[in-house]
Amino acid sequence: MATTTPHPQRQDSAAYEKESIEQIERNPQHPAIIVDEKVHDPGLYLYPRARFAAAKVAGVLDPWSRASFTIYACALMAFLCSMGNGYDGSLMTAINAMEYYQKQFESGRLGSKTGIIFSIYTVGQMAGSLFAGPICDRFGRRGGMFAGAWGIVIGVAVIASSHTRAQFIGGRFLLGFGIAIATVGAPTYILECSPPQWRGRLTSLYNTGWFGGSIPAAGICLGTSTIKSNWSWKIPLIIQCVPASFVIMFVWFLPESPRYMYQNGRKEEAYAFLTKYHGNGDRNNPIVQLEIDEFDDAIKQNGSDKRWWDYSDLVKTKNARWRSLMVFLMGLFGQMSGNGLGYFNVDIYKSLGYNTHMQFILNLVNSFVQAITAWVAVSLTDRMPRRHVLVFGTALCSLMLAANAGFSAKWATYGATNKNLNVGRAGAASFFLFNSAYAFTYTPLQSLYPAECLENTARAKGVAMKIFVISCTSFINLLCTPIALENIGWKYILVFVGWDAFETVIWYFFAVETQGRTLEELDAIFSAPNPVAASKQKSLAIVDQEQGVVRVVAAK
Repeated sequence: MATTTPHPQRQDSAAYEKESIEQIERNPQHPAIIVDEKVHDPGLYLYPRARFAAAKVAGVLDPWSRASFTIYACALMAFLCSMGNGYDGSLMTAINAMEYYQKQFESGRLGSKTGIIFSIYTVGQMAGSLFAGPICDRFGRRGGMFAGAWGIVIGVAVIASSHTRAQFIGGRFLLGFGIAIATVGAPTYILECSPPQWRGRLTSLYNTGWFGGSIPAAGICLGTSTIKSNWSWKIPLIIQCVPASFVIMFVWFLPESPRYMYQNGRKEEAYAFLTKYHGNGDRNNPIVQLEIDEFDDAIKQNGSDKRWWDYSDLVKTKNARWRSLMVFLMGLFGQMSGNGLGYFNVDIYKSLGYNTHMQFILNLVNSFVQAITAWVAVSLTDRMPRRHVLVFGTALCSLMLAANAGFSAKWATYGATNKNLNVGRAGAASFFLFNSAYAFTYTPLQSLYPAECLENTARAKGVAMKIFVISCTSFINLLCTPIALENIGWKYILVFVGWDAFETVIWYFFAVETQGRTLEELDAIFSAPNPVAASKQKSLAIVDQEQGVVRVVAAK
């Protein structure tokens, strides 16, 4: 295992120290350069990060091994849970514009009836989130995904067999209830199962399951929109239960989260998991030894996860309150940045002059563009600072919505003839760019950032709190948006222009940087007098890869 002893031939070498510092200045992202030692806040040490970087050098994982493919299967299971959420967003956008759906339920494309049908789903999520944390803590992360998947299947069965608006609304409540439980268990599961060096990419990949659901939904609805019967909207609804059915069938064939096993007294099973899936079968692998030490130091055996009613670990210390603040901000801003407009994509395209067929095509293309952007962001997650992405990405969202509002305002001034089609196209393009900026900024981080910020025994309940916040903000979005678009049209977009500018300022002053740190190391960051400042402060080290020695050469 790598140590922090000085290199025998370089000890007290001013020339080597100078050369090392120059190397840091030239290329601070070089894999041999890591953060180590003491930052400026008294008592705050980041030695584990140096040890982690050295362990990665000596404990490289084989991505093609059977154990690694089991980890990929865990990621796929979480991805399937996220698909249900994304499928619903694109599905309801599309079927709301279908002739036979409107004939059956007479809800109108915009207005209060549509608002209730859309938003009752989030009421179900609110209710489900209250049970999700205790279920995942009592029955395991797999148990949470399993229970949530059954809720989705039951909800779909009620919706697809609906003949009245009341039954349809009841089914959407059940659907939201199930999805809330599944989407608490899934990100918690993959974050806790992932090897530390893959954690960022695998956990952020989970949330891109939204597009794994929204793209097929948009395509299926485009295909069924030509059917001249109620099957035009029923077929897409029935298919919604397919991902959940796979979760029900296969989730119990996968291993349980090692952190869940450890905090429930199953230490040897947790160590066996780490050895097999994080250490290439070697108990002495540096990554495994590091994780075992961190488990022993940081995971409580008598935490609030053992008491279904106890949420005190989310608020009882300054450390916990800072963590919860990050979760709250991501839950609030992640749903109030204008993405709620996506449920009414086709109506926005209609307002810009596109016919019904083009509205469906643009809805599908928009899902593809967002997915590609999100997957690019996922590939960069382990290298991109969270603060930079949140601040600059949210600012870009505000600018793109401002452009869309401007073009929409110009289009609204035209009469029935003599319209400048380029204005409508520019409006659609700016809306596409907003969706891409949102996908790059929030899609990977909405699941990853809260899960990173939360302490182990509070993670499931903390993620459930995030789902509750998301559900509350989504309820406001889905209830108010169709009413606002019907009454004030493009002017409603200006609300999000100002709000996103406000979010940018809040992220700048309050976002804590979590990129590149172990989950247990973050405990020191959040315990600092100023966690934001502590998360940005660094001292620097060089990993001597030839000798396997970690040597501290500078503090900055």
